[in-house]
Amino acid sequence: MPTLLHLDSSADIDGSRSRAVTKTFADAWAAQGDDHVVVYRDLHVDALPHLSDASLHFPPHLRPAGAAPSPEQEALQAEIIAQLLAADVLLIGVPLYNYSMPSTLKAWIDYIHVPSVTAPFGADTTQPMAGRPAVLVSTRGGVYDAGTPTAFDDHALPALQLILGTALGMRVETIVATRTLTERFGGPADEVAKQHAELDGAHEAAAAAAARLA
Repeated sequence: MPTLLHLDSSADIDGSRSRAVTKTFADAWAAQGDDHVVVYRDLHVDALPHLSDASLHFPPHLRPAGAAPSPEQEALQAEIIAQLLAADVLLIGVPLYNYSMPSTLKAWIDYIHVPSVTAPFGADTTQPMAGRPAVLVSTRGGVYDAGTPTAFDDHALPALQLILGTALGMRVETIVATRTLTERFGGPADEVAKQHAELDGAHEAAAAAAARLA
C-alpha cells in the first residue's frame, strides 16, 4: 500500500498555513484510493522528548565505550525510524520560526538522522530512503524574495535539504508560501494580494504533487 508519512510542526493549531497546505496534500493523497495510507504525527501536540544522551546520535556499534542511553528513548527512536522507513513519501510542514525550523521538528530530525542506519558513515553507504520523495511545505511570515535584504535568512530549508536530501538521499521538493503575516499586521494591499496568491498557489501545488507522487 502506498504510504504517506505526514508530519506537522506548527504551534498554531487552528490558523496555521503550513498545516492547511499539508492537509491539502494529505487529502489529495488519500483520494487516490482506499489503498493509499496516511500515517500522521503531530510534532507539536505530541512533542518528542529531546535526546537525553548524545550516544543516541549513533547506533550501538559506533557509540563510545560505556554508553548507556535510556532504553525507553532507544525504543522510541527505533519506532520513529521504522515509521520513516515504511513511508513511500514524506510530507513535512515547515513554518519558519526565528529563521529556522521549529524545535519540535529539529527533535524529530535528531531521532532519524543516524549514521550507518539512515545515512552513510565512512565505507558504509547505507541510505535506505534514497530516491524517495520528501515534500517540504514552507510557510514564512515575512518576505524572502530574491534581491531583498532577507533573501537568505531562511535557515530551515537549507538544513532539511542537507539532512534529508544529501545525507538520507531523498528527492526533496519544496512548496513555499511567504508573507503569511502581511494581512494580519495591516500590510499594503499589493502585498496582501501576493500573500493570497502564494497561498492559493501552494494549495494547488500540494494537490498536484500528491496526485503525481501517489
